[in-house]
Amino acid sequence: MIEFIQEIFSYRFLGNAALAAVLSGIACGIVGTYIVSRRLVFMSGGITHASFGGIGIAYYLGANPLIGALVFAVCSAVGIEAFSRKGRISEDAATGVLWSLGMSVGIIFVFLTPGYAPNLMSFLFGNILLVDSANLIWLCLLDTVLILLFSLCYRAIVYTAFDREFAASQKLPVGIISHLMMILIAVTIVLNIKTMGIVLLMSLLTMPVVIAGTLNRNYKRITVWSCVGGALATLIGLYVSYESNIPSGAAAIAVLAVAYGAIKISLSLARKRKKTGAISRG
Repeated sequence: MIEFIQEIFSYRFLGNAALAAVLSGIACGIVGTYIVSRRLVFMSGGITHASFGGIGIAYYLGANPLIGALVFAVCSAVGIEAFSRKGRISEDAATGVLWSLGMSVGIIFVFLTPGYAPNLMSFLFGNILLVDSANLIWLCLLDTVLILLFSLCYRAIVYTAFDREFAASQKLPVGIISHLMMILIAVTIVLNIKTMGIVLLMSLLTMPVVIAGTLNRNYKRITVWSCVGGALATLIGLYVSYESNIPSGAAAIAVLAVAYGAIKISLSLARKRKKTGAISRG
């Protein structure tokens, strides 16, 4: 562990990866709490996979794949929100269509691209060691925007997440908050593709929130602990990857799964002990 910490400060790529782990954990914790509270997990998965269409088109055109992913993700997010609110199509149906359409478009354009796309697997499964200074700057800006937004509009965001009709009755800008949060979900997904990859990213958005939710019911505390849990899990995943030469993203999700299982077992045993103690006293 000491050697790993020393090398974080010795090698720039490893330092970038460690910083990206912290910044990704914060962004995914804040956005993930909103996603889970509003029951948008499936829809967020659709946006994540739809972004692959933008990656494929960008590769074909010789452009930056993340720019293509961002365009596709934002359009998908705004489209799902607009169509589902107007009742033209259900949210799940719109998500399913965009999910399959994005993946199929991406595969087609990758196949049509001359030569071999060497970094394509890193977008599917992530490679935190490829994070550069530009990625860190964008992640830092995203975290700053999210923290400021939640600090200034906390009440409106929480009411919108749990009950949009009640929020509207309180004269809160539900439509603006909903569309803004959908855009921020899309941006968070795209900026964290290099960290976790399209396949594993949904786990980082949801598992820390689920773990925090088993220990707390307060939205603000769940958000804070989700940020801490996501950052710690990603850092531990990076350390496991360093020691064992396995993908850091998969290691981070395994850490979260083990932590969730351990917490559930501990809580179950604590309840049984409490119940047994109450019976024995009675």
